[in-house]
Amino acid sequence: MILHPAACFLLSSRRSAAGFFPPCVLSSCSGFANQMSILNAFHAVLRKAVEVNASDVHLSAGGPFRLRVGGAIINVQGTPRLGAAEMNEIARRILVESKKATPENVDEVVYGLREVDCSYSLPEAGRFRVNLCSQRGSVAAVLRNIPLAVPNFEQLGLPSVLPEIAVEDRGLVLLTGVTGSGKSSTLAAMVSHASRSKAGKIITIEDPIEFLFPDSKSIIVQRELGSDTDSFGGALRAALRQDPDVIMVGEMRDKATIDIALQAAETGHLVFSTVHTTDAMKSISRLISVFDPSEQHQARLRLAENLRAVVSQRLLPRADGQGRVVAVEVMRRTSTIEDCIADATRTSEIRDHIAEGRTQYGMQTFDQHISELYQQGLISLDVAMSAASSPDDFARSLQFQ
Repeated sequence: MILHPAACFLLSSRRSAAGFFPPCVLSSCSGFANQMSILNAFHAVLRKAVEVNASDVHLSAGGPFRLRVGGAIINVQGTPRLGAAEMNEIARRILVESKKATPENVDEVVYGLREVDCSYSLPEAGRFRVNLCSQRGSVAAVLRNIPLAVPNFEQLGLPSVLPEIAVEDRGLVLLTGVTGSGKSSTLAAMVSHASRSKAGKIITIEDPIEFLFPDSKSIIVQRELGSDTDSFGGALRAALRQDPDVIMVGEMRDKATIDIALQAAETGHLVFSTVHTTDAMKSISRLISVFDPSEQHQARLRLAENLRAVVSQRLLPRADGQGRVVAVEVMRRTSTIEDCIADATRTSEIRDHIAEGRTQYGMQTFDQHISELYQQGLISLDVAMSAASSPDDFARSLQFQ
């Protein structure tokens, strides 16, 4: 009898009382290293990553397969130690399957590889966002686990105001946070909600495509850098001629993309995008800073007029050790917020206005949400204090609750 590769493994991984993971063990059938190809091992690890809800799979020469589970990276024992040849074989499969190379030129692509983003699908398991890079003369890879089903706001534990933000008539909506903070999942939930809520057309521009969206009330067209278009800026320009109602841009990477995204918002489109910043004020400063000094005043006015919301995220370890919980800052456009964006001397006031707008507008600061998560017992005091924007102010606020 021939077993499916994934059937040869038993994963054992328990969290200790202190919240740390011991090494993850993949107990194999006898003679694993001799009987199973490296690609079969790779696919078996991907399937197990989906099964245990690992966020990422890490591969590099000189070590075993590794998973990130609940924020911690775990060595996967019982699998072959990866060498440069094994990494090249895995990279070749990924590059060909993602159409970043052909069978005829893949060896040349691997030899000249510096870094590349793409996606990889495994039937009956899931999709993965992939980054391949060169390091110390060999290839390394990180594969982000992308669920097959698009998550909704409730599943992600997001504030109840987000569905309202997702169906704004026009303007710019930004999702911000560090890498791995859940921006892609939140963005997908917003696009999915917009599609189910309004009859229109949504165009996504991604690098690579992550979640796959079915048509609902809206038509959804998904374009990927490399295979469908050469740049975010070029795809955005083209999108304006494709009769969209909503445009989702995977990332605000450069001045050209930001400028065209603002043009799209100014001409009546709703634009979703992400920025690698930690909160609303830093996001505003980042977008304005990419413009030349002579252009920054006008850019500030354009942003003030068109920015509808900034949703910033952080993932914090749960007090019970069972994964992580999201802490969210929400800034929405009000006349006061608009004035603070337009006037550089008042931008520092934004956090206070966010805090004051919680009841009327559904806004909230990180510290307000972190306090709520602590009061609910979802995070520990140590985690709350370390995550707070102002630990001293946060500690004083707890004394009055």
